[in-house]
This record gives sequence, C-alpha cells and structure tokens, in this order.
Amino acid sequence: MAETPAETKGLVHYIEPKGDFITFSDEEDYVAKGLEWKLFTARSVKKELVYKSGSHQEKVKLAGYEQYGNGLDTIVVEFENGKLSCIHPAYLKEMQSSNFGKELLSGPISPTTLMDVEQEVKEKATEDLGELKETPKAEQKKEKPKSKKKQAIPKLDLPADKVHFTATVKEFTAKMNHFTGEEDEVILLENVKVTTDPELVIGDAWCGYSKTLKKAELEEGDELEFDGKVVDKKYSKEVRYKVNNPSKLVKKTKA
Repeated sequence: MAETPAETKGLVHYIEPKGDFITFSDEEDYVAKGLEWKLFTARSVKKELVYKSGSHQEKVKLAGYEQYGNGLDTIVVEFENGKLSCIHPAYLKEMQSSNFGKELLSGPISPTTLMDVEQEVKEKATEDLGELKETPKAEQKKEKPKSKKKQAIPKLDLPADKVHFTATVKEFTAKMNHFTGEEDEVILLENVKVTTDPELVIGDAWCGYSKTLKKAELEEGDELEFDGKVVDKKYSKEVRYKVNNPSKLVKKTKA
C-alpha cells in the first residue's frame, strides 16, 4: 500500500496492535465503551473521531481495544487508509479538543518536535498507570492474562409467542440505560428453561426489576415459574437473552 502524504512527512506514527484485540460485540457495547472513555456523550454518539498530529488531522474509527489487568484499556483506531494503531483513551480524548496541538502551529514543525510533544501528552495521560509498574511480582502473577475476544453465545431459535418458564434468581443488579443516562434495576436469572412444547434451555437471562416483581419479595436462590416472552437482547457478553413482561409468577417452595 502506497504511503499517504501524512505518512511521508512522518506526521502519523502507527503503533500496531499485538495480535488479536477485542472488537465491539454490538452497538450497545460500542456506546458503553465510548462513554467509559469519555469520547462522546449519550446524546451525541460519534461514529468517527479526529486524530491530530501537529498540523495534520484526519478521521478515524474505533476498531476495538486491548485490555490489560486492573481494567486498563488501549484503544485500537482504524485510519482512512485501513491501517490500525493503538492509542491511550485519554490521549484520544485530548485530540478531540479544539486546542490540541495548537502550540505546534506557531512555528515550523519537524518530526522530532512532533514526537516530543506527543510523548509529553502521552506521559501526562498515563500518569495513573505508574503504580502498576511497581506491583510486586507475587501480585502480578495473580493478574488475569491479556483478554482475548470472547466466543459469542450461540443464537437460539426463540419462540415468537409468550411461553412458560422455570428459572432461578441469580442476582439483583443494575444496567446502564444510555438513553436516560441512569441505571435501571434488573434481575439476573440462571437455569432458565422454556417448559412449554417445544422445551428449550436458555441458560442465563435477565429481566427488568418491575414493580410487579418487587411485590413478590424475591430473594437470590428463589426458584420461579412464570409466563413471559424471551428476546435476543443482551445484558453482557455472557448473558444474551432477556425475558420481557414476566407474569403469573409463582415461587416454588424451598425444601
């Protein structure tokens, strides 16, 4: 592939990802990570961001990210020429500022000067990672290995109509609603099974913690029977399916 003018002038320095990296599973995952990195707001989700390097700037897309211990991420961006490069989330966020790099425009730009300024910004953006380098070796061994793309949960042939279920209450938690900017209360279910013909094992699922369910005074470990409709709407990469409008709920008597 021929070099672009920006590459020829040394204005773009690519840092290619090391092997496989994590891609976004769907639009909801993309929005959640973008909000976490503070690259945009829930009301203004951006499909393209600006990469700035001295007097040069161009649009890039978020291709995915690399993830390390202690919840640290490195974003992988895709340039218009198809090339990939890693970048710290805080550094990419700074690039979206209208003031980013203006100090370089007051005089002649050289690749050396450009690299010095970029390094200064990167060091400022990664100050919070200093403690990680000082972690004792004994603790480092306990850290999880580099995350790789998780295998997607196989898609099931879901019933179109309302059916009867059995399930167990696994956990009470919350899910961010990116449209309201607030968290919604939800219930995580396990051992979810459609008992009407044809029977179907769902496994893990989730549902909204509605006022109706709150009246049932549910607890973790409760075994339930109820009617509802199951849809392909994920809570997380491990919980793909949601039960809508559970009704006629019955708690099984514990032994």
